Amino acid sequence: MTDDRLLALFDGQRKTALAWRTSTAAERVARIRRLLAAIQDHRAELLAAAAADFNRPAAEVCLTELVGITREAKTAMRQTARWMKPRRRATTLVGFGTAAWVRPEPRGRSLIVSPWNYPFVLTFGPLISALAAGCPAIIKPSEITPRHAALISRVVAAAFPPAEVAVVEGDATVASGLVALPFDHIFFTGSTTVGRSVMAAAARNLSSVTLELGGKSPAIVDASADLDQAAKVIMAAKFINDGQTCIAPDHVFVEESVREGFTHRCLSWLAHTYGGSVEPQRNNPNIARVVSDRHTARLAQLLEEATAAGAKVLAGGVVDREARFIAPTLLADVPAHVGLMREEIFGPILPLIAYTSLDAVLAAINEAPKPLALYVWTKHRRVADRVIAETSSGGACHNHCLIQFAHGNVPFGGVNASGLGSSHGPWGFAAFSHERAVVRNRVMLADRLFPPYTRLKQWAIDWLAR
Repeated sequence: MTDDRLLALFDGQRKTALAWRTSTAAERVARIRRLLAAIQDHRAELLAAAAADFNRPAAEVCLTELVGITREAKTAMRQTARWMKPRRRATTLVGFGTAAWVRPEPRGRSLIVSPWNYPFVLTFGPLISALAAGCPAIIKPSEITPRHAALISRVVAAAFPPAEVAVVEGDATVASGLVALPFDHIFFTGSTTVGRSVMAAAARNLSSVTLELGGKSPAIVDASADLDQAAKVIMAAKFINDGQTCIAPDHVFVEESVREGFTHRCLSWLAHTYGGSVEPQRNNPNIARVVSDRHTARLAQLLEEATAAGAKVLAGGVVDREARFIAPTLLADVPAHVGLMREEIFGPILPLIAYTSLDAVLAAINEAPKPLALYVWTKHRRVADRVIAETSSGGACHNHCLIQFAHGNVPFGGVNASGLGSSHGPWGFAAFSHERAVVRNRVMLADRLFPPYTRLKQWAIDWLAR
């Protein structure tokens, strides 16, 4: 799509943005309901697109995509009226004689740039928030999953005219053309590297941004942890969607005294769930595929580098580039300098790192960029509290993984390198809203302190300053 067509589409939403400033809660809820109905009407097509783009099992798609969208939509339909209400603020001494409110208002025309790994929920989740806040939107889905992108276009076209919500398909050039436009808000989900470029482009127009990025999310398993449960949940969290999940455990610190027992349980879970050798794993319908040849080649290179440097393969380690298949892989003794330990892995490879000092683990976490998630497995709450207090991450779980995204009543977002701003529920509504201060005068008292400054006025100002 040419820059002129992008600009025409952008300009076509201007009247909508102005009209929607005064939209009612009922009107906004009706739009969300219309979107949800269109999504449900295309359910079978979504499952087919997921299978075609990267062989995702239907149950996994329903669990990770449709459940999240439905929950987000139903929450917004119940709560939008409450979120929209101006909030009365107490009068201060300086503001005596006035009444004040905080009034949420739509930011306006919004751009949603969504990723390929969970294309539906990471497109329509932000869109639901935008609609609740009263914002029209242009959506740029990832070209890496073309069937999903085409389906997102059909769903949106079934629910909205382009002047309200539109989808623009295309490559990175199209995305660059979009982020250069003076949107009132940009909601981007993707890599930290691209997130920096989006933020730089937004800065030229002073567009506000929400950035949902990634990072190397660590898990910690101490000697007191329930090893059966820890192994089961960490393995499931890591290998769902073939490891292509932004909040998946990226590496696991395991206390040395339980390293062998934890490793054994991880290997048992892999064999029971996916098969004990490569061939049954290759044919297992519950294992998705790496999304593209380029991503497969990158993961293969990282794996080859690590093993050449001395990393020990505990399971997997087999790559079929033509089929975009990488066997679920566990590694030990991975050198700290290799790419697997410096880059977000984003694939079915998990390093296990033995430790003897929690202090050293916390130091390693704090030396790295702040991750999107952190997971700590321990029966001692004081240990979990210490880990959470002495580190920083977008979200954290004690004796669980991934649940912070699905919970619904907590904000989801990163910090610094892993993101900026939050989404879900009221936090998603807030992302697409401007909190406008409104002060109404009732009794004029401020003029008592206007110039000229007499001795009495100076005394009153000094008193206020104290």
